[in-house]
Amino acid sequence: MSAFLSCVPGNVNTVWKQNGITVAGCNEQNGSLGQANLLRGIDIDDDFTLYIADQGFHRVVKWKLNTTIGQVIAGGNGRGDGIDQLSNPTDVVIDRKKNTLIICDAANSRLIRVFLHHNSETHPTIILKDFCHNLAIDSNGTIYISNYWDGVIKRWNERESSTKIVAGGHGRGNNLDQLNSPTYFFVDQDYSIYVSDRDNHRVMKWIKDAQQGVVIVGGQDKGDKSTQLRSPKGLMIDNLNNIYVVDEENHRVMRFSQGSRQGIIIVGGNGVGNKSNQFHTPEDIIFDKQGNLYVTDYFNRRVQKFYIAN
Repeated sequence: MSAFLSCVPGNVNTVWKQNGITVAGCNEQNGSLGQANLLRGIDIDDDFTLYIADQGFHRVVKWKLNTTIGQVIAGGNGRGDGIDQLSNPTDVVIDRKKNTLIICDAANSRLIRVFLHHNSETHPTIILKDFCHNLAIDSNGTIYISNYWDGVIKRWNERESSTKIVAGGHGRGNNLDQLNSPTYFFVDQDYSIYVSDRDNHRVMKWIKDAQQGVVIVGGQDKGDKSTQLRSPKGLMIDNLNNIYVVDEENHRVMRFSQGSRQGIIIVGGNGVGNKSNQFHTPEDIIFDKQGNLYVTDYFNRRVQKFYIAN
């Protein structure tokens, strides 16, 4: 997902409708391009077009507003390591400066760049060979990647020959200088990094160049109380530093106001299921420029859109 999304609602009183609408996936009538299989990371452009890492089908799909089928823009040629193939892609992020999309091709341990408006003469490009689980990009075009195996967040610029660890790096664990299976994260305008520290069931904040982070959400054992998380995933921060986090194993999306360790459920939280107010292992979130919320619903193989209600 992208950093610096000004469209994220900066209001603790914002409410979303509780019944979502499926806007991608779960369309059996239109063949494989109307379907999705194990959706992971997501991003959205100013035209409300979604870009989705479809891990199960080893492809990235572009899904335009009000359409019933997607368009494959990378992969989709079977699992593999060819330039026209992907293997378990896990995240995508729009590089608005270059009008391209960066893809975490996780099982191939590489980052792929494709043009958003590509044609037959433009081909995917490998820009970095490194394991990546999730992605972010800052205002300078610097790319950040998470590696949950090593418990680190790394920073990389295309002018540099190697990555630099900017969070974690002291082995997997639950100390303040450690992470344990970090997944999604967010980079703010001060280059602070907010991390969903999945197996520690907490969200941490690492100020730029800090040697350790601080726990800002969760970290009180896994559970379903308003102060707890159970395997956090997708993460967004608004311009008032409210925190939005996918609470994966509680099948809900939570909001924590700045400085508060007690959150509220904004969507989901109605048990596991496939109804319009339920999730089955939600994965990632993104907001469009109107403040509507999109959630990748992993095992339901769909993207749910929740309209802003006030």
